[in-house]
Amino acid sequence: MKKYNKVAVGGTFDKFHDGHKKLLSTAFELGNQIEIGVTSDEFGGLKGDIDSCKERMDNLKLFFKDKSNFNVVPLEDPFGTTIYEADFDAIVVSEETEPNAVKINEIRASKDMNPLDIVIVSFVLAEDGNPISSTRIRRGEINKNGLIIKNMKI
Repeated sequence: MKKYNKVAVGGTFDKFHDGHKKLLSTAFELGNQIEIGVTSDEFGGLKGDIDSCKERMDNLKLFFKDKSNFNVVPLEDPFGTTIYEADFDAIVVSEETEPNAVKINEIRASKDMNPLDIVIVSFVLAEDGNPISSTRIRRGEINKNGLIIKNMKI
């Protein structure tokens, strides 16, 4: 028996890495039904040069191909459907995105909707003790598992 019926989780999910896996695995451990919001090309593009929304959504579907209890939807803003659909019970966030969850609950309260339980997942640390992030992967500092990429001098 899962703790929650419907759980929301969202992100850009670019350069799908171990931190993303921990965040999403937590959502699946807690919820019967998972809605995964993926930032749209327009919204996600604010972060810089990222893979297309379709590619990022396809990566998630492939990673969870053995599961059927989830839905992947594009996100046009930090809140997604959590501020419109009352049937969400919880939201799983990283330390970085916790403020968005707090704002979601403020919006839900203004609409007489029940607040979401906020589940905060700690960062997965890279080999150097700093968080794994898509930005660091794009910069070539670390790989998707947090291992330091050594600069090769020829």
